[in-house]
Amino acid sequence: MSESVDQLTQQRKAKLAKLRELGVDPYGSRVEGVEPSAGIRDRYIEDSEDQKAKAAGRIVLLRDIGKLIFITLRDSSGTIQIGLSKKRVQEDQWPVAKSLDLGDILFADGQLGRTKTGELTIWAEEIKILSKALIQPPEKFHGLQDRDLRYRQRYVDLWANPEVMQKFKKRSDIIASIRSMLIEKGFYEVETPMMQSIAGGAAAKPFITHHNTLDIDMYLRIAPELYLKRLLVGGFEKVFEINRSYRNEGLSTRHNPEFTMMELYQAYSDYLGMMDITEELVSNIIEKHCEGSKLTYGDMEIDFSTPWRRARYADLLKEYSGCDIDDVEAVRKKAGELGINEAGMDDAVVINEVFEQTVEQHLVNPTFVMDYPAAICPLTKTKPESPETAERFELFCAKMEVGNAYTELNDPEVQRKNFMSQLRGEEDSMAKMDEDFLTALEYGMPPAGGLGIGIDRLIMLLTDSPSIRDVILFPALKPQAENS
Repeated sequence: MSESVDQLTQQRKAKLAKLRELGVDPYGSRVEGVEPSAGIRDRYIEDSEDQKAKAAGRIVLLRDIGKLIFITLRDSSGTIQIGLSKKRVQEDQWPVAKSLDLGDILFADGQLGRTKTGELTIWAEEIKILSKALIQPPEKFHGLQDRDLRYRQRYVDLWANPEVMQKFKKRSDIIASIRSMLIEKGFYEVETPMMQSIAGGAAAKPFITHHNTLDIDMYLRIAPELYLKRLLVGGFEKVFEINRSYRNEGLSTRHNPEFTMMELYQAYSDYLGMMDITEELVSNIIEKHCEGSKLTYGDMEIDFSTPWRRARYADLLKEYSGCDIDDVEAVRKKAGELGINEAGMDDAVVINEVFEQTVEQHLVNPTFVMDYPAAICPLTKTKPESPETAERFELFCAKMEVGNAYTELNDPEVQRKNFMSQLRGEEDSMAKMDEDFLTALEYGMPPAGGLGIGIDRLIMLLTDSPSIRDVILFPALKPQAENS
């Protein structure tokens, strides 16, 4: 810690001691009747007398001009000015006012009015310090500029950078809208286990933990899919879960090891029905929470106007790689040109590697990529007229996958066979045997459509956030070295 910062901390600690000498608790207690600053502004009536207000928040601006002190308080709704006059506040509170610093949390109660410059102000008659800040806030409250520090100290980032608070409020509102829309459509919200004995339902590397009493290893879920489909067997016809899932994989601007997904399942539907739900759900969210259907994401403009493009996987592969999906030799040659070590991979894995490298970069506007190779979709029903093709789509926007959906496989014999098929070149696979799930299918699961939407990526798109860390309050970070 630099000497200047240390000196500032010592000065704050001296004020803390002074407050205690005055008999003031520097960490406050309950206060009644506090209003959001935005609410105070909204209800203020010009030229009307006897308007009182109570506000509380963090001091983000402080101007001490002798017998007058002007303070700007920031709460989660915005800011409001507090005026402190030695003549107006209670006599024993003036020494408290003189002990305030930037970053302190303060309560103020007084008369509403405007200053000579027209600024709406609470002329405080009573103040109460609620928490003394011992660390100097970001300089001049221009906010934390170091991005890594912002992620590590989100508790500062939220009030030092007001736009960050607004982004996370928007995230909360969007999730609430998703929940409300699905409930209105007759879906039931459910909860499924976060610790599972088999890491199934997606192709990913799990986190492993140990249950001491049972003395067994368990896995943090990589997806809730197999449990949600058990509920279809049980008689639920429309279910969804807004869930936390965990994948022990790399970090990137699009990947965090714990993330939020929305998964839903609807009996008697299929992947085409899931397309309709996806388009309606996202379009309604954009209409409610965004300005217009054309959104900017980085240097891209994304047009969410409906209907969205629907394109077959094989057609896109042909368009952007120049390869016919059935011409495996040509696809493998293309893979070699792209630097993909395809020698130890099954054909379907090579095809998908080439697809990812040649096609996805072109998918800017929302696009339903339909009809994937069945070999890489072990939980998906195939097309009756084309057994090598799975009734699956992925939704791409801004060159990244946002959603995934299937016509769900409900034939237990085919499902068992698929669980036993491990493709060469797939480090992690959905082909993991789950005997209890197979038992559930043997009791009979209705035909169904299933959909998963990555909430974090959706929020990235709708808030123009370049990194997933910008939309997760506390993203995973490498621990800082001691004394760094």
